[in-house]
Amino acid sequence: MKGSVVIDCFPESAEKYKNKYAIVVIDIIRATTTVATALSLGRRVFPVRTTDDAFVIAAKLKEPLLVGELGGNIPYGFEITNSPAHIAVRTDVNRPMVFISSSGTQLMMNAEGSEAVYISCFRNLTALTDYIAKRHEHIAVIGAGTRGEFRLEDQMGCAWMAERLVKAGFKAENSDTEKYISCWSGAGPEEIKKSRSAEYLLRTDQAHDLEFVINHIDDLNIVPSLVKGEVIEVK
Repeated sequence: MKGSVVIDCFPESAEKYKNKYAIVVIDIIRATTTVATALSLGRRVFPVRTTDDAFVIAAKLKEPLLVGELGGNIPYGFEITNSPAHIAVRTDVNRPMVFISSSGTQLMMNAEGSEAVYISCFRNLTALTDYIAKRHEHIAVIGAGTRGEFRLEDQMGCAWMAERLVKAGFKAENSDTEKYISCWSGAGPEEIKKSRSAEYLLRTDQAHDLEFVINHIDDLNIVPSLVKGEVIEVK
């Protein structure tokens, strides 16, 4: 047996795992999907906790692209919302992305100081699992959550990663982790259409992001890691 894996949720939960865990951040709709997509295209990515932090970092970069949302709204002075579909088709990949989201980037920044911080979505589950299974004994897979709810899509993303780690020889640390794995084992990505996050995207004419998430499964061979304030691809 290699070690253990635990599933948890919400940005504040990261504090519990800083001492001896590598933390995997999951915010399927949409923050971690946006980050992985941007990184895969060669764009530099700087997640932030606040808009003030965003402008401080942006001032140090050449032609920064300010991307994100807070409470579903684009912050003043930002160019585009938190959208993997939009990031995927932009050609200005030379512009570093300074990125904020309601929950996902908060979790990323809270996780700093742990053994390692990784970014996962449906696009890189296998690549990331294979990488971390060889390098860490204790892994916490944490869903960002939205408005106090462990959203369906994040449960699924966390469960799929934890299941892969269990198959690789890790032990589920608690009954909740076992429950999530059992619940989502064998489920298809179309299930996320039942989530409140999906309802929000449809209601606000952002169905393109929902379709993007559903149609991009394990198509990236990248391992994004947050290192000194920047998400980089580790080898």
